[in-house]
Amino acid sequence: MDDKLSHMDPKTGAKMVDVSGKETSAREAIARGKISVNQKVMDAIIESNNPKGDVLSTAKIAGIMSAKNTSSLIPLCHPINLSFIDTQLNVNRDENYIEIESTVRTTEKTGVEMEALTAVSIAALTIYDMCKALDKTMVIDEIRLIKKTGGSSGNYDRNNLS
Repeated sequence: MDDKLSHMDPKTGAKMVDVSGKETSAREAIARGKISVNQKVMDAIIESNNPKGDVLSTAKIAGIMSAKNTSSLIPLCHPINLSFIDTQLNVNRDENYIEIESTVRTTEKTGVEMEALTAVSIAALTIYDMCKALDKTMVIDEIRLIKKTGGSSGNYDRNNLS
C-alpha cells in the first residue's frame, strides 16, 4: 500500500483526489456515535416535551440532510449522488445516552464514509442544540466508522479486524 497522503500535493498543499480513472462500484458505509445526556434531558426527549420540539425526529432529518451536503462541509470531499441514507437514533434510558447510527449507500467512484460520519456528527450536534437550554454538560463521543464496503481499498469491518 502507498503511504503517501492522497489529499496532499508536495508543491501546492491540499488537493482533491482525481477519481476520474476509478471504476464505479456499489459502496456502503455505516457510522456510529452517541450523545450522553442527564436525566432531565432524557425525560424531556422521551416525554416529547422539549421546548424546541421533537428532538429525535429533528436529529434524524438533520443527519439525512447533512449526509447529502457533506461535500459542502468538508473541503476536499467529492460531491456524489447518494442512493440511500438512513439515520437511526436509539435511546438508552438506563445509561442516559442516545446512540446514533447512519447508513449511506451509493454507486460511485468514491466511498461514502465521510457522509455516514457527517450524518452521525450532525445528528448529535442537533440533539445538543435542541437540548442545551436544559443541560450544557452533554457529551458527544465515540463517533466512528463501523463498516465500509466497495471500492479499490476493499472492505472494512470494525467488528472483524484481524
